[in-house]
Amino acid sequence: MRHLIAALLFAATPLFAQAGSPPAIYDEAADAKAAIRASLAEAAPAKLPVLVVFGANWCGDCRMLDATFKTGPSAPLIAKHFKVVKVDVGRFDRNVDIAEAYRVPLKKGIPAVAVLSTEGKLVYATEGGELADARKMGDQGVYDFFTR
Repeated sequence: MRHLIAALLFAATPLFAQAGSPPAIYDEAADAKAAIRASLAEAAPAKLPVLVVFGANWCGDCRMLDATFKTGPSAPLIAKHFKVVKVDVGRFDRNVDIAEAYRVPLKKGIPAVAVLSTEGKLVYATEGGELADARKMGDQGVYDFFTR
């Protein structure tokens, strides 16, 4: 009987682990290049720049930035002025080539962003880890960053 209970508990462990983990904010299986192309196509009619956000699901600062984009003071600003696409960098072992192509040095920290024109040209990149301390910056600091 003890073996049966132990086996059931062992089998259920992944379910408990999943239930307790926060939802993914980055699609780890996404084709990032295709997602960027799609975002550029969607943004073109509205003449919106594309905000490429590099980050990872394990990153607390990435989660804070994502929450700020959705509900913080930056939310209306971001929604009005950008088409956002998120690119998962895993443990700095995914989509690194894309970050490098947009002059985003991931070694300076994540989250990091690149702003692309409607034609896909780089307009701006966080080259110095400007958003890597998003939790410390807080909602107002993130808002200030995007309004300067």
